[in-house]
Amino acid sequence: MNSSVNRRDFLKGAGAFAIAASLPISLVELAFADAAENFTFAYISDAHIQHISGNKFVRNWDRGLIRAVAETNLLNPKPDFVVFGGDLAQLGNKPELDHGAEIMSALRYKTHYVMGEHDYYLDMGAYWEKLFGPQYYSFDHKGVHFIVLNSIRTYDDWTYNRWPSAEQRMLEMAGLDNPNGSPFMVGEEQRKWLKGDLDKVKKTTPVVVLSHSPLQKIYKGWNFWTEDAEELQGMLKPFNKVTVLYGHVHQIQYNQIGNISFNSVMATAWPWPYPQSYAQAESHLPKLTVPMNRADPFFERDATGWQFVNLVSGKADMSFNLYNNSTRTVKFNPETGRPEDVAYQGESQRIAPQTHY
Repeated sequence: MNSSVNRRDFLKGAGAFAIAASLPISLVELAFADAAENFTFAYISDAHIQHISGNKFVRNWDRGLIRAVAETNLLNPKPDFVVFGGDLAQLGNKPELDHGAEIMSALRYKTHYVMGEHDYYLDMGAYWEKLFGPQYYSFDHKGVHFIVLNSIRTYDDWTYNRWPSAEQRMLEMAGLDNPNGSPFMVGEEQRKWLKGDLDKVKKTTPVVVLSHSPLQKIYKGWNFWTEDAEELQGMLKPFNKVTVLYGHVHQIQYNQIGNISFNSVMATAWPWPYPQSYAQAESHLPKLTVPMNRADPFFERDATGWQFVNLVSGKADMSFNLYNNSTRTVKFNPETGRPEDVAYQGESQRIAPQTHY
């Protein structure tokens, strides 16, 4: 298996990328005017390790993470580090987090962890911190300032006063399209910390924010939503080059709000379809080009995959390889000032939803 990453050949769709359709990771390249300053990192997200009993786990999900880790170790050139984007566990319990941590321990790189809601709401992240460290932090790498946020907190009343047990709270937050859920947020505590952190960074420094939720308001019914998104965007507005990379949505999304480029990464577990109604926050929506409803519910990897991200002057060019679908490339168009899908922008060029199930 050839795991060598050659960006030029990849963007041409070369056949040398034999693994492209099976890599459930994201390789991210930060490109600068001086090519010697370029570096890459791998991005794995949304494993959803689920415990059954004893030493048994849902095989579909842990197999996806095991494969992602193994293929990340084979990448050439080697990434400088790895990011895990959240939702390592499904219900946040010790067996799930321990099993996920054991799988991730096989990585041969420094790994930075982002917390997801499935990791958090059983014990408010206490066991996660023992395994992986703080829930939010920042670091610098080769002239880029990285910020890791816990973006899946919510209102104190929902968190502490509403549920008879921690297990019930976790189940409620884990449910999709659940009317008992609550919107995500970063919260006042972290916003104060973020302001202090950003105050130390020059406005010309490239900033990359790693969050689990999108730091946008996309679709509240599915909690593709961050309640204090506008406040966070306001803090990032003074910087010349800002990119937000997020998991959670299990699908391809991209957007541009002011100076901030937003890009999702896909999951190693399963894909979500696009919501069917977008009336809640139309002005914030990414350009949704190919409906990603499940083409085959009996194929657990359908519509998962990986993408190669090239950040040029703070604007992301992304190439996606999808199972049973055409390779897609999303590039920032300086003429329109937003990311665009190079093949499927026009209504007549979009792939129709697959509904054979």
